[in-house]
Parts: sequence; C-alpha cells; structure tokens
Amino acid sequence: MKAPVATPSRKHALAIFDAALRAAQPAEAIARHLRLTGPGELSAGAKIYKLYHYRRIFVVGAGKATAAMAQAVEKLLGERISGGLINVKYGHAAKLSRIEINECAHPVPDSAGVKGAESIAAIAAEARKDDLIICLISGGASSLLPLPIAGMTLAAKQALTQKLLKAGANIHQMNAVRKHLSAIKGGRLAETAYPATVLTLILSDVIGDDPSTIGSGPTAPDPTSLADAEALLKQFGIKTKLPLRETPKPGDALFRRVQNVIVGSNRLAIDAAAAKARELGLTALVLSSYIEGETRDVAMVHAAIAREIVATGQPVQAPVCVISGGETTVTIRGKGKGGRNQEFVLAAGLALNGLPHVTVLSAGTDGTDGPTDAAGAIADGLTLTRAKALGLAPREFLARNDSYNFFEALNDLVITGPTNTNVMDLRLMIVR
Repeated sequence: MKAPVATPSRKHALAIFDAALRAAQPAEAIARHLRLTGPGELSAGAKIYKLYHYRRIFVVGAGKATAAMAQAVEKLLGERISGGLINVKYGHAAKLSRIEINECAHPVPDSAGVKGAESIAAIAAEARKDDLIICLISGGASSLLPLPIAGMTLAAKQALTQKLLKAGANIHQMNAVRKHLSAIKGGRLAETAYPATVLTLILSDVIGDDPSTIGSGPTAPDPTSLADAEALLKQFGIKTKLPLRETPKPGDALFRRVQNVIVGSNRLAIDAAAAKARELGLTALVLSSYIEGETRDVAMVHAAIAREIVATGQPVQAPVCVISGGETTVTIRGKGKGGRNQEFVLAAGLALNGLPHVTVLSAGTDGTDGPTDAAGAIADGLTLTRAKALGLAPREFLARNDSYNFFEALNDLVITGPTNTNVMDLRLMIVR
C-alpha cells in the first residue's frame, strides 16, 4: 500500500484499513462458508450437497474479486470441476487450472464482457438436471456480465450506464434498470440453467446484502418490476426508448433449485477495522454499514460528529476511531478526475479545517475509487495548510470533482493496487 506523510494517526488509519482488507479476502470468506464435510459431501451455508449425485460441476461468475474466489473453490474441489468461466475486471486475474478467466471492462462494459457473458450463458444452457453450477458473484458483476436482451446493443447499454453514473444513481437504482435490459441478470442465469442445481456464493458490495441487487442478481428472484425501471429512468431524466423486459419473480418454481449464500460483506470489514482500532488503543465508534447518499453531504455529517467529539466528548471521548461503511454517490458537476472516496476526504477536510488532531481516510476495499488508480485518500488538520503552500485551492478542486489531482499533488492518495476483494467502502476518522 502506497502511503503519504506518516504521522502517528495516519499510520493508524492505514493499519486499520489494511486489517479490514485482510478480513474481506475471498479465500477466507469462501472457507468460512464452503467445505467438504464427508466423503463426497459439500457443505454450503445450511445445505449439504452430495457431490456423487451430480454428473458434472461447472463454475461460472463475474466480479472484481471472483478470480480469488475461484481459486478457493478450485483448491477445495479440484478435479471434481468439469470446467467453467468467470468474467473479471482487467488486471484482476489469477492463476486457475480448471476455470477459464475472461478479462473485461468495468464500470462501462465492453465487447470482451459480452463474449464472456455469452459463454457463461451457454454453459448454463448446456447444464442438465443432474449437473451442479457453482456461481461466484462479487462487486462489479453487473458491469462485467453485459448480455443485452434482443433489441439492445452494447453501445446503447454503455451510454445508459454513463448517464446513470453521471446522474448520481446508486447501485440499487442502477441495477433495477439494468436487470430489465439483460439476458443474464435479474434471475435469468438461473432461469437459463434450470433444471440444473445452482449454488451461488456472493461477496456483497451493496448495502443490505440483498442477493437480488448484488451484481444485478443473476441467480436471484427480482422483486423490482418494469414499472420500477421506467420510473427510475424518468426520475433521472433519461428519455431514451429501451426494450425493457420483465424478470423472474419471487415464488417462481425455478428458484427451488437455487441457493444464494452471502460469504462476505462490508460488515465483516467494519468489525475487523473496529478490532484493530481497539488494539491500537482507540475507542471504536461504528456508525453504520448502511451509509449512502450524496458524498459531500455524508462528509459534512461525519465532520460534524468529529467536531462534537472535540468540543464536548460526545458521543465518546477521544482518542476514538469513527468507522462507517456502505457506498455513497457523486453527482458530477465538473470535468475533473476522482471518485467518491477521494471526494469524501476533500469535502470532510474542508469541513474539519482548524481541527489539527483529526485524521480522515476513505477508501474502496477493491482498491479502485472511480476511474482512478487510487483506492481513496487521507487528510488531516495540516492538509489545507500544505495545499495553500503549494498554491492549491481545495474548494475549486471540489467544485470541478477533481479530488484525485488535489490529493496527488499532496501525495495523499491511498494506492493499494487491486486487492482481490470488494465489500464497498470504508471511512475512518481518528480524533485525538
């Protein structure tokens, strides 16, 4: 992990974030929920699969962390796996022996993603009643499984994704629309695989850990409707006529042969962060793993909590590490470069100006914040002073959504490279 200026609080913030990343590693998550419990018996969640009942086992899936998940499944099942394919983000591959890896684009899908999704759908269609399909889903799966329905081109889907991102749509809203334009999401992968048995292992990157939302729920019943998708398009001012199609719903008989298991989530990372904070002698104050909303507004609320701790010692006395998770959104107003985590730190840093003993870090657990090579950023009471000395005007950078270039000039970006996991974001404030 590339780190900026090394004050004690910055060192602690980076150590706490690192502990959260380690807890969210896919291999550990898979091992906690998937294991061989007897000769030819596989335990997954609350169910036992008698592997000798299945003629073939296929592994498919998509997501930023799916390569590491696939490694764990290969280690466990080895030659029992007949084959399979996973779509991963460029640069997020890993060595596999029985499962093919297809690298493709995220967050805007590309033709390589379509090709991989077509192969995954073909594997599902080939499966029979006595086959088992293990599906691996992690953050980014929705963009990494682009298989438009008839009448929808990849170019049109790319344009729609860009419009939704720019309008500030959150992950739930994005996926509610995309599911109704996909031949593989919104339960349609399970529909294609029926009557094969489907076991889906999910590393959650959405608030609430709803299997129907994570990766747009390729093997989960879809509670959203065509009317919901149309209302969202209207809400965000998108008037393009789209060939929306209804999805399989809860109660459909095909889902009796499907099990969706959450193997890891943002809460897991938060608990590890809190434990590390206490180990470092800090009180851990966990706000929520359900934080969402406009990034700048969320930053102002967090800054207000830090100010209250400094002023009154409420709700807890310093030294304290305030921790929150979830995933915010950015409404793009300018033409700068950045991501929600860097923008959070910039907005919070402005609001915390004059408090020398507060350090704030926000970063994505996947190692990528928006369209940048940074996971996030870090700031403290000296950040604005250092910026002024370099002739940087932080409010101007914030106004044009240019947080990356602001923090790059200060060497305050947090750069991890691909982490092989993805359980949303982690925000930390250390108050001395």
